[in-house]
Amino acid sequence: MTRMHIVLLWLFNATVLAADPVADVANVAAEAFDRMPRVQTVDVIAGECGADRQVNRDVAFCTSRNVIFITKTAATRPDAAYLVAHLYGHAVQVQHGVADFALAQIRARRSEEQMLRGLVARQVECIAGFLIARAGQPRAKLTDWMMQESFAGTHWGRDPLRIGPQVSIGLAERDIWFQRGQSGRLADCAVGELSADLLLKALKNP
Repeated sequence: MTRMHIVLLWLFNATVLAADPVADVANVAAEAFDRMPRVQTVDVIAGECGADRQVNRDVAFCTSRNVIFITKTAATRPDAAYLVAHLYGHAVQVQHGVADFALAQIRARRSEEQMLRGLVARQVECIAGFLIARAGQPRAKLTDWMMQESFAGTHWGRDPLRIGPQVSIGLAERDIWFQRGQSGRLADCAVGELSADLLLKALKNP
């Protein structure tokens, strides 16, 4: 092996080691939308933003502080970029009016709360796929990483985070919308009566 080959191999390995999918998603989110949360790595989620042991143990989005928490362990997992992208999906909705619209509908139509929260969850997965695509991550299926939903339990909300919403729509349904988002077209994230209009209005660089 020549000296040139050794140098090129070293540069390649350094580039691989320096790759940070979580940071890539965070940067893409900030480039695409205003007021996106920062990502903070922690040892444990419990104790942050009023989270207890019932809150997602890997990642959580504190809307009161506009911070996404991810544990050091989760940040090294193969699905780390997706975990963060999902929470950025919630952040886009929170910061650009979708969450307010959905909450108003939920309060007015209590008997349809689970259906409405299901629409919100589907759109979040679609936004996550959109961000994953923009970050240049390889196209993936949620079933590549998990056998059941990662986000059926509490994982976002204001302080205290332990009282945040919960919704289950099934892994297969989540993956359908995650796949749709990876098309790279934010307009595809319209879900029933939950349009993509506010998302498209907020997008800084279509």
